[in-house]
Amino acid sequence: MSNDTSVPRPLEPDADRRSPGLRPRPAGAARPAPARQPDVELVVDCAVYVDGQRGEPVDPHDALRQAADRGGFVWLGLYEPSDAELGAIASSYGLHPLAVEDAVYAHQRPKLDHYDDGIFMVLKTATYVEHEQLTATSEVVDTGEIMVFLGANYVITVRHGDHGGLTELRRGLEQQRDLLCLGPSAVLYAVADHVVDDFVAVAAQVEDDVDELEASVFSSQRTDDIGRLYQLKRELMSLRKAVSPLELPLQKLSERQIDVVPEVMRSYFRDVQDHAIRVRDQVGGLDELLTSILQASLARTSQADNEDMRKISAWAGIIAVPTAIAGIYGMNFEFMPELQWRWGYPLVWLVILSACFLLYRGFKRNGWL
Repeated sequence: MSNDTSVPRPLEPDADRRSPGLRPRPAGAARPAPARQPDVELVVDCAVYVDGQRGEPVDPHDALRQAADRGGFVWLGLYEPSDAELGAIASSYGLHPLAVEDAVYAHQRPKLDHYDDGIFMVLKTATYVEHEQLTATSEVVDTGEIMVFLGANYVITVRHGDHGGLTELRRGLEQQRDLLCLGPSAVLYAVADHVVDDFVAVAAQVEDDVDELEASVFSSQRTDDIGRLYQLKRELMSLRKAVSPLELPLQKLSERQIDVVPEVMRSYFRDVQDHAIRVRDQVGGLDELLTSILQASLARTSQADNEDMRKISAWAGIIAVPTAIAGIYGMNFEFMPELQWRWGYPLVWLVILSACFLLYRGFKRNGWL
């Protein structure tokens, strides 16, 4: 992820600048995300937008004042902040401590929380992990999170994970002045639309894996795909958990009256909701298809086992004929039929071969061999 080197400075993780009311993590709660790499800065980008145009990079603590004075809004992008770092931002922007806690510790489900002076939205991101061949241990879907704080004059995006960067999104959005003129909610729309578009791409690539497994299960060659099917189903569940809960927050944004979301933006969020519903249905269909393929694979494995057992039983029946005859003549009784007859030995072989041939022909005709 490329960082904007023109940002004045990253925030210092000073514990004295924690947001008032930010509670320590309760026992048993999710742990915060791992610390950032030393070469990755907290502040990805920070700029004030007035009349849809970007201004010069500003200090994150002074950006909100400048935005309010100039009648614009500030877009601050953060990457995996600690509680002390985000607490300092929260003090400057008046963020609700509960929302700040969720943004620090991550591992949240998609949701939309409405506070007095703003909203807080959590979106799960997803990316497809390339692999030469799907195995029983392959990672297929990698997920992350984007949290968005939205107020009248600010939008703060907090990203967790190694993918889902918003640098290119910001550059593209800066070319759409008319959209940025609609305020901070335009940024929230663009982020949500970007996340859902990624879902569409991931679902399409997972569908290719499902098609490959389906062809393998129903191929003429005997394969064991149960492990791969189960792994892909688990990975698809991660995508489903990211997509399905997103429908309700988007519905709220498109239907309910929210102070920081202008009415004109509702149609934009309604469009994203439609896309999210289509992806949800596609992922649900893939999950059902995988279930059917898994059942078919299990049935085929059971059928193959039955065929093997029938073959073993058939050959055992054929071998039982010479075994029985040899066992009788191997009892070494003194008086037995044909022991002193010249053609006794060839006759026994003829009986054995004839019986084996008739059994083989019968088993072959019935499909046991």
